Amino acid sequence: MAPLTMRALVSSPEGPTLTERPRPTPGPNQVLVRVHAAPLNRADLAMLRSASHGAVGGLGAPLGLEWAGQIAGLGEGVSDWKIGDRVMGAGGGAFADYTLGHQALMHAVPPTLDFASAATLPVALQTMHDAVATHGALQKGQSVLILGASSGVGLMGLQIARALGAGLVIGSSTSPEKRARLPQFGADLTVDTGHDGWVDEILAATEGKGVDVVIDQLAGPLFNTTMRATRIGGRIVNVGRMAGESAPIDFDLHSMRRITYVGVTFRTPRSGREVAELVQRTRADLAPAIADGRLALPIDARFDLTDAPAAFEKMAANRHFGKIILTTG
Repeated sequence: MAPLTMRALVSSPEGPTLTERPRPTPGPNQVLVRVHAAPLNRADLAMLRSASHGAVGGLGAPLGLEWAGQIAGLGEGVSDWKIGDRVMGAGGGAFADYTLGHQALMHAVPPTLDFASAATLPVALQTMHDAVATHGALQKGQSVLILGASSGVGLMGLQIARALGAGLVIGSSTSPEKRARLPQFGADLTVDTGHDGWVDEILAATEGKGVDVVIDQLAGPLFNTTMRATRIGGRIVNVGRMAGESAPIDFDLHSMRRITYVGVTFRTPRSGREVAELVQRTRADLAPAIADGRLALPIDARFDLTDAPAAFEKMAANRHFGKIILTTG
């Protein structure tokens, strides 16, 4: 009997290429998922150029890092799920008709969510819960600044900060149109990091102290200014470097403000146990907010898997608000 095949979107010198691949077989503690929707992330642009993201990626590798769909097969030892369950999760090879999920790394899709909406959540949830709660050590009543808040992950950061009891939530964007929408996702104050007075606005809102926790997706030449917006003894968690990957650092300012600076990424491998613990912490803190729809991301555009090049072009143009979704039909 010929092996079962599926469509999969892979990286190639010509761009995203739809091809036929063998359908994966679930191993121990894995499930086979019939993918219905999968969103693009900025990491997919790098993977398209053959970069790796953790344990996945490379030229010719299937693209996509998160998905939502239904369980179509069970591997040995799976006891938490059954065939037909609606699930969402983070994992490689999402831009395909089928992918594999690990039983400890998935979330149930609430009945109120369609697959496209559910697919927007897994990466944003694990990235921002890891940044805000674990590395940012946010306490109830503290202030939070999300730099680069209009991205999908940034919007989730605003919502998670609010769900965890932040006292003041601030989001940044250089786009007036995008800043105007940030309050819908939990921002009490918005700032334009392209404007010289943005730190003064934050100091005015925090009685001159600066914010307790910064989730920084910008970095680059903004870093020294960001430290001025952070309180003495505060924390900066670097998640992204959209403004630049290097810049001079004022070490004296860093020392004088006694700032804890933490870098986090999923681009370098994490052990399965580490990721499973991360997912469990996310569930423990945010399951009610996921179930009742308090955590949601807007969908900017939907493309069929066969129209993936247009979806990648839209992502690269950086004019979207929310998520760009690929659907498998």
